[in-house]
Amino acid sequence: MNEARGEGLYLVLISIHGLIRGGHLELGRDPDTGGQVQYAVELTRALAADPAVDRVDLLTRQVCDARVHPDYAVPQEEIAEGAYIIRLPCGPRRYLRKELLWPHLDAFVDNALQHARRVGRTPDIIHSHYADSGYVGARLSQLMGIPLIHTGHSLGRVKQERLLASGMAENVIESQYNISQRIEAEEIALGNASLVVASTNQEIEEQYSQYENYHPKRMVVIPPGVDLSRFRPPRRSDPLPDYAAEIHRFLRYPRKPMILALSRADERKNIATLVRAFGENQQLHDLANLVIIAGNREDIDTLEKGSKEVLQALLLMIDRYDLYGRIAYPKHHKSTDVPELYRMAARVRGVFVNPALTEPFGLTLIEAAASGLPLVATEDGGPIDIIRHCNNGLLIDPLDADALGAALLNALADRERWRRWSKSGLSGVRRYYSWTAHVKRYLRELQRVKRRYHKPVIRSHKSRLPAVDRILVADIDNTLIGDREGLDLLLHRLREAEGRIGFGIATGRHLNSALKVMKEWNIPKPDLLITSVGSELHYGTGLVEDMGWQRHIDYLWKPEALREALDSLPGLKLQARINQRKFKISYNVNPDKMPVLQEIRAHLRRLDLHARLIYSHQAYLDVLPVRASKGMAVRYLAMRWGVPPECLLVAGDSGNDEEMLSGNTLGVVVGNYSPELEPLRGRPRIYFAKAGFARGIVEGMDHYGFLEAGSLFPKLHSGAGAGSLQTG
Repeated sequence: MNEARGEGLYLVLISIHGLIRGGHLELGRDPDTGGQVQYAVELTRALAADPAVDRVDLLTRQVCDARVHPDYAVPQEEIAEGAYIIRLPCGPRRYLRKELLWPHLDAFVDNALQHARRVGRTPDIIHSHYADSGYVGARLSQLMGIPLIHTGHSLGRVKQERLLASGMAENVIESQYNISQRIEAEEIALGNASLVVASTNQEIEEQYSQYENYHPKRMVVIPPGVDLSRFRPPRRSDPLPDYAAEIHRFLRYPRKPMILALSRADERKNIATLVRAFGENQQLHDLANLVIIAGNREDIDTLEKGSKEVLQALLLMIDRYDLYGRIAYPKHHKSTDVPELYRMAARVRGVFVNPALTEPFGLTLIEAAASGLPLVATEDGGPIDIIRHCNNGLLIDPLDADALGAALLNALADRERWRRWSKSGLSGVRRYYSWTAHVKRYLRELQRVKRRYHKPVIRSHKSRLPAVDRILVADIDNTLIGDREGLDLLLHRLREAEGRIGFGIATGRHLNSALKVMKEWNIPKPDLLITSVGSELHYGTGLVEDMGWQRHIDYLWKPEALREALDSLPGLKLQARINQRKFKISYNVNPDKMPVLQEIRAHLRRLDLHARLIYSHQAYLDVLPVRASKGMAVRYLAMRWGVPPECLLVAGDSGNDEEMLSGNTLGVVVGNYSPELEPLRGRPRIYFAKAGFARGIVEGMDHYGFLEAGSLFPKLHSGAGAGSLQTG
């Protein structure tokens, strides 16, 4: 894994759905592989080119599917110096449309965390694109304690509103688009984002304002850029491109001005109104040709329903208006053909048209303008700003076919104005829509976010877990606390480790109780906090709860039935309500009256009830799901964060620490331990300290060489071997 190059910024972009690679983008292949893909790839390259940036990773979904190119299965692709596409497993290996990805996004979160660990550096920023990445970005932002930037691209509430207006039933919208889940993910992203990047003011004022988490002070307009090395006006010396033959074979008079439309075969792109506008205007027939590039296809009948219906309607309208010889609609094009298409249209003094019903931005518009083509575009969203900045065309009502036809005729008829528009578009793009200008503004806003996010009077919230190489996890009661001088010594030793050592707490206390006692003893908030005997797991100073852990431990958990079964046993009394948790039932016990643990287990098994019983201090019994315990939680976080168990030092004093202390972790039993841990003496990798409380932890760390820099761990890999670790 390539590491960041120096001390500059490390940025992570996330764009999960669609097919993403560094070159030959299959734009228009399907509804998921459109402008967002190009935006994310070009932004990745542009950011990496700035000297303030060391590394940019674009995280996307790995696809291993014979139906798509093997490029999409490659785990890492370098697309420029310091710029990488990182493909992570997420659900099934096959290619899935975005509406089917929701159940697999938590797995993407876990794999993104592992990637950060492989890089060995916590990102300075996460930038999510679209709702699915917004959900992932919010979780990663919470878990790693770093700011989130979000770009929605298109919004669920806007789509829902449009579909309802079209007459589609609410239940059909839900089943087809998972729209409520998408909207909730957008709310989560907006609620967690330190900055929302929009392409237009209209997007902020009219689209984002529909959301509960509408906070315009955290929103900024930074229009996308265009690659000016690819998109440029034609030169006299340019030969006719090879792709011209693909267009010309449709046309009776190919030298006429070209009306060029380039989009996916999507109902929202409003291709039907464009064809009607052209078909019903005889003057346009005489003056120009219409060229429609609507994705790639082999057989219309094999396309997904929406694209199939759009293209079938296109063919019927061509026949209705008898447009043969006047319209081109090729089946295939490559991404490398797109700049040539714009130049072909500019060479014959044509015009680019975007009649979409709604247009959040319109990347093709600035590509066309950079190629010297005037514009006719929908009076919505991005086109309003683009034509205002570039002064290179006309805005139209996308539902008025007659007005659209008149605007196209108007744009083509006046040659002198065509030249002014062409020249003005070129200067406007350079000023407002170059990637250099975009990155300059982007990084300026990013630095403001970082200053707001990490206020100098407050300790940084940034999680160190992706970068640390070992973690100390300790119980609180009678382990961390009990000896104030010993605790001060331990905390001092951890600070001296200069951030190489992660710090975690695992306690039987519930969260509020743990926080209270930590405050009393001046214990800083740890990188991870396991509470309620392992049934709850939180990260960082923000105390972000790990919902994946909650789902994991819900297996076979029947708390009502368990309480009913245990109420009949002597010597057990439920603790106060505050100690009862969703995944923990807690009892005070009378050890002289309660049955032995094996009898309790047998009783529950006969009733087909499954639970983990944790008996501690000869006074407490905690009943947990079978998958929950402090030990299970420690191993879960080790897998999630990519920390080998042997790089975890765990310290405890009582029975509810037993599982945590066992196995391949480095265990430390402090000197004031409870008798139920005595059977662990003699086991490999469990050290019984002579000192009690926190001093015992320090003694154990010295025994293992846990704080020593370099090889893990010097005293573990030298001397008499495992036997030397068995006793204190």
